[in-house]
Amino acid sequence: MTDSLNDYAILVLSDGTFFEGKSFGFRNTVYGEIVFNTGITGYQEVMTDPSYHGQLVVFTYPELGNTGVNNHDKEADNPYVKGVIARNITNKPSNWRLTNNLNNWLSKEKVVGIYDIDTRALVRHIREFGTMNAAICSDRKYTPQQIHEKLKDFPSMEGLDLASQVSTNIRYSWLMPTEVEFDQRLNHAGNNPLKVAAIDFGIKRSILNRLVSYGCEVEVLPSNVQFEEIIKSSPDGVFLSNGPGDPAAVKHGISLAKKLINETDLPLFGICLGHQILGLALGGTTFKLPYGHRGLNHPCGNTGKIEITSQNHGFALDSSSLDPKLVEITHLNLNDRTVAGIEMIDRSVFGVQYHPEASPGPHDADYHFSRFVALMSDRPLKNG
Repeated sequence: MTDSLNDYAILVLSDGTFFEGKSFGFRNTVYGEIVFNTGITGYQEVMTDPSYHGQLVVFTYPELGNTGVNNHDKEADNPYVKGVIARNITNKPSNWRLTNNLNNWLSKEKVVGIYDIDTRALVRHIREFGTMNAAICSDRKYTPQQIHEKLKDFPSMEGLDLASQVSTNIRYSWLMPTEVEFDQRLNHAGNNPLKVAAIDFGIKRSILNRLVSYGCEVEVLPSNVQFEEIIKSSPDGVFLSNGPGDPAAVKHGISLAKKLINETDLPLFGICLGHQILGLALGGTTFKLPYGHRGLNHPCGNTGKIEITSQNHGFALDSSSLDPKLVEITHLNLNDRTVAGIEMIDRSVFGVQYHPEASPGPHDADYHFSRFVALMSDRPLKNG
C-alpha cells in the first residue's frame, strides 16, 4: 500500500483483546462476528458470498489484492462481508481481467478494512478462544476501551435468522451457465430441461451457474416462499441454498422443507445452510462450532472416497440427533468428524455441508449436481 493509505485503525475483540493496524477500504466503525478463512485464492468470491453476511473475515493468506477485482468472480452484485482483516494489501494488482484494485473497490462498496496486523496471532487466538464478536474502527477519537464497551450491546450470531436479510424479494429465472466448462459432465438432462425451484437463503451465483450447466431451468424463489407456490410451479426438484446465520432460527425454511418431505416425492438437494435445514426438518439439531470451517481444503469422506471441499459455515448438525432409521450420514469432515453429508434412506433427499460448485475451491464435489439431476430424471412422474 502507498503511504497515503496508511491510516490508523484498530481491531477490538469482545474479550478485550485488540490489535492496532492500518486502515484500507472504507473508513468507519463496524461490528460483527470475527471468523477466518484459510483459502489462498478467491478473496473476491469470499467477500461477495452472502453466507458471510454480518461477519468480519480474517484472511490467513498473508497478502490480498494481487489480482485486483473483476466483474466475473462476484457471487453477488456487492460484497456481503462487513469488514476485512489482512496482513498486507497490495495496491498494484496484476491480472488480465482486473477492473479495479481491492482497496478502491472496498472503499466504493463501503466495506471497512484493517491490515498490517499479526493475522497469525489473531487466528491462533480465535482457534483457542472461539469465534466472537469484534469491531474494526478507523476513527482515532475512539479508544479500544470505548469500542469494547459498545461491543457488549452487539448480538451473538446464535439465534439470528440472517437468511431472510439476504434472500431475494422476488422470484426470477437464472439462465447463465458456468463460464468455464472445467469438465465434460454437463447437461445430463439432455433435451428435456429439468425445472428446479431454488430456495434462496443466500445463494451464490456460481451454484446457479452449475445447475444451468447441468441442463436445469432454474427459478430462484425467496426464502419465505409458500409451499403452495412451489407446487404450483411444478418443479422436478427443489434446491435449498447456502446462507448465513443460525440454521435453527430459519423457522420458515425448516417448516417448508418438512412439508416438501412429507407431502411430495420431489427430490431435494441442500448445501451448507440448506443441508442443515434438511437435517433440522428431519428431526435433527444443530450446534455452533468453536471457530467454524471456512476454506478451500477441507477433506470430507465416505466409504473410502475423500473429497477436498470448499466450506463456509459456523454451525453443524449433531450426528447423535439424527434418526438412523430415517437418515444416513454419508460424509464426515475428516478434520473433526462433524457431519458433512446426509441422505434419507427411502427418499430422494440429500445434503452436503460444503459448497460443491468449486467457486472458489476444488472440483472434487461437483458430482453432487449430477446426482441431483439423475434423481430428478428418474422420478416416475417425470417419465410418465
